[in-house]
Amino acid sequence: MSISSTSHSANVDASEDPVDLDAPIALYVHIPFCLSKCNYCDFNTYEGIEDLMPSFVDALSTEIALWGERLKRPQVATVFFGGGTPSYLPSEWITRLFDWIDRSMQIVSDAEITLEANPDDVDRDKSEVWLDAGFNRISIGIQSFVDPILVALSRRHSSDVAAHAVKTARNAGFDNISIDLMFGLPNQSIAVWETTLKRAIDLGTEHLSLYGLQVEIGTPLHRDVQRGTVQTPSDDLAADMYELAMELLGDAGYEHYEISNWAKPGHRSQHNLAYWLNKPYLGVGPGAHSSMFRKRFANMKSPRRYIARMGEASREDDAGALGLVEGEVAIDFVEVTSQSMAMSETMMLGMRLAEGVSHAEFRCRFGTSLRSKYGTEIDELTRAGLIELAVDSIRLTRRGRLLGNSVFERFILDGDEG
Repeated sequence: MSISSTSHSANVDASEDPVDLDAPIALYVHIPFCLSKCNYCDFNTYEGIEDLMPSFVDALSTEIALWGERLKRPQVATVFFGGGTPSYLPSEWITRLFDWIDRSMQIVSDAEITLEANPDDVDRDKSEVWLDAGFNRISIGIQSFVDPILVALSRRHSSDVAAHAVKTARNAGFDNISIDLMFGLPNQSIAVWETTLKRAIDLGTEHLSLYGLQVEIGTPLHRDVQRGTVQTPSDDLAADMYELAMELLGDAGYEHYEISNWAKPGHRSQHNLAYWLNKPYLGVGPGAHSSMFRKRFANMKSPRRYIARMGEASREDDAGALGLVEGEVAIDFVEVTSQSMAMSETMMLGMRLAEGVSHAEFRCRFGTSLRSKYGTEIDELTRAGLIELAVDSIRLTRRGRLLGNSVFERFILDGDEG
């Protein structure tokens, strides 16, 4: 099976950088199915393809097994089933996929294992199956506790169903629950947002992810905004909503450990921390991205193409001999990560964290100091009040969190600066 590659093609060779796997990796599993797609969503998700579920599970099991062989049963510190709507997949298939991970890789004893779920999928029976399968954390996509807002977002659940889902998961035995909420939404006033925040606080979940609405090109919401039939809040109002969240969640005992994430002590998302700390991770499933061996690579997005390609592979094949390049097996894109790219990504991702970027860790990883690489940027951003120098790191100020993108772009190096 050989198809011509683009100019970015590069082999994914596990022998090139063995230190990459000195520590356990993060594993992301993409489930692309949704009962219905929300009007703001531009993720690689699909509705109306339920007939593909059996063959998809076969294909994904094959990919998991092949990577397990290729990486010699790597240790895995976190597993995250995302989508799409993983909870929409029948529970027995979720269990089957987790079994393949467990036999193909070495899941460490204290691994964080997360399942994304829609509120209307969460019942007692399913929750118990997910727990029995091995999941110890659930992330519920609620978005709002105000019903008119949910309708405007084309969400299927009501606010009461959302609250019931959290309580059901808790009663079933989940003791690490995260919920997603959104702000800066059409028709969302500061008072409406405060209602959602207070109800979330009352539920007492261990983790909250709060995302400002991004109107993505090509989505139904983008078309409505372009036509003028939907109005989104001003940037100033969205900033006020963000500051209100910082105040209320801080008073409720949540740590604001990342720009969009709050957690009770001891409940930070370990999987997402692997991304923010720019550590190696493997993604399986259609459209899933990976970063290891000084390369970034991604699977083809189409579930049908993904299933067809994985159907041509065999678990009996020598995984190490597979030519994992663009256009072969399920991989659609490969890019070598240069030194300058790695530095830029480390800064852009690490600055999202409350602790910022460590001077010592930067020097250890790249053999040079933060100031020698970014001295001018550090001085200018400090004078502007957007970052501050801590004892052993640089980090965003409160104002810097509101203007994060403006800060991050200052740390992007040109390709020849590494």
